[in-house]
Amino acid sequence: MPFPPDGPRLPAATTLPLRGVTVLAVEDSRFSSDALRLILTRAGARLRRVETLAAARLHLECYRPDLVIADLGLPDGRGEELIAVASARGIPVLAVSGDPDGRQSALDAGAVAFFEKPIPSVAGFLRLVQQLLTGTGAEAEAVAVEAGRADPMALRDDLARAAALVTGAADAGYVAGFVRGLARSIGDRGLEEAAVGAGEEGGRQLLAQVIGQRLMAMQSV
Repeated sequence: MPFPPDGPRLPAATTLPLRGVTVLAVEDSRFSSDALRLILTRAGARLRRVETLAAARLHLECYRPDLVIADLGLPDGRGEELIAVASARGIPVLAVSGDPDGRQSALDAGAVAFFEKPIPSVAGFLRLVQQLLTGTGAEAEAVAVEAGRADPMALRDDLARAAALVTGAADAGYVAGFVRGLARSIGDRGLEEAAVGAGEEGGRQLLAQVIGQRLMAMQSV
């Protein structure tokens, strides 16, 4: 219960602008997913999250969300594939990516909008979601000050995953995209530059070193 029985109650339209909305987030980053969870659930939405294209397709066979938020870089393929499937079923898709170059391919696949990571404005993001669903977005500002910060444990988990990916046999393009998106989400320019250079000679090793440094710095988390 958000308020004690005799406590003050704010108008539902102001405090929960996304009341009753169900969102499917297709996002492989736990840190980004946690940020979405904070924003959307505090605005009243119900959020389900999956990490892969396969899981998203299975989910859409059973449920019909009001909105899909799809990352473009996923472990088992590109988010554009899912965008095409969802949009063909009449489900609006908001594409997100840490790579601004993905905008056109997402829109061509059927996304109704594209949002570049990191989310620069909680209020702006909520306003966009409201506009996509209802054509209005005037109430989004009320939630912006309540959104909070994503869990640092989620960031550590993403860094640990990145370390395993970069030293393993994962596709180089996916690894670079995952780390770059994470770096942009946390404003880590050094990590982003290392991710961009991962395809160069010695770049993957350098990226592994930078990720290791970030993990060392988070040992106390």
